[in-house]
Amino acid sequence: MKHFFSTRVRVVLILAVLLAATLAVVSNLTGMSLPDMAVKGVLTPIRAGFSQLTDGAEQIYNYIFQYESVLAENAALKEELAQLEEDARLVDSLKRENDNLRKLLGLSQDREDFKLVDSYVISRSSQEWSSNFTINRGANAGIAPGMCAITANGEVVGLVSEVGPNYAVVKSVLDSSVEISATISSSGYNGMVQGGYATGLRGLLRMDYLPSSSVIRNNDQVVTSGSTVYPRNLIIGYVVDADFDDTGVAKYALLKPAVNVGSLEQVFIITEYSVG
Repeated sequence: MKHFFSTRVRVVLILAVLLAATLAVVSNLTGMSLPDMAVKGVLTPIRAGFSQLTDGAEQIYNYIFQYESVLAENAALKEELAQLEEDARLVDSLKRENDNLRKLLGLSQDREDFKLVDSYVISRSSQEWSSNFTINRGANAGIAPGMCAITANGEVVGLVSEVGPNYAVVKSVLDSSVEISATISSSGYNGMVQGGYATGLRGLLRMDYLPSSSVIRNNDQVVTSGSTVYPRNLIIGYVVDADFDDTGVAKYALLKPAVNVGSLEQVFIITEYSVG
């Protein structure tokens, strides 16, 4: 046992001497004292860890800053895009209005007897048997019940049915109560056009009382025959089908309206015109 402990002591002493010699050599080479070396040995891993933490914090800060910068840039781009879309809508609206005014100028030159009031659609109503909309002009602009509403192209839109000081209700050509004396342009056949709501033909018109011998072709244009309500040669629609009525002694034709009532923005009310 004594021999064992003596051996261990000798080994420890030898290691201590070797360590001391090594430290002395390193100290001479680096110019650092043994305490300095010991302190540095302890602080080096701490400094390394702190440096890693600092680098990590810096990376997190840069990420957050860049994220906020990207968010701000994204918001600015969205706002710019929204403005561009609004500008595009305004340009489209002005272009449509300009096109309508050009068409109206042509109509006014062709029909100098027309006195027109321009208006815009502000609301719509569609029920089982009727189709109407409200415009932003009324009695103050000279509009009265029974006046005809048209587009800038001279297409029949409907008939004014109700008037307030600054608004009016227009029954569209699709309304089952609206009846118009009409003529097929190419053949001269006369009949009566009524809104298709009454016969379950939503979106179409029906022209009745056509002669049984009449030859009716698809895409034939149908215009107004002229009356105290509707001037002559306003476009009503185009033939899409024809057949004999229930009596078998007369024909009828189905018409596609010349105007898409659901997409109308602007209409013109004929307040005066020359009959004949």
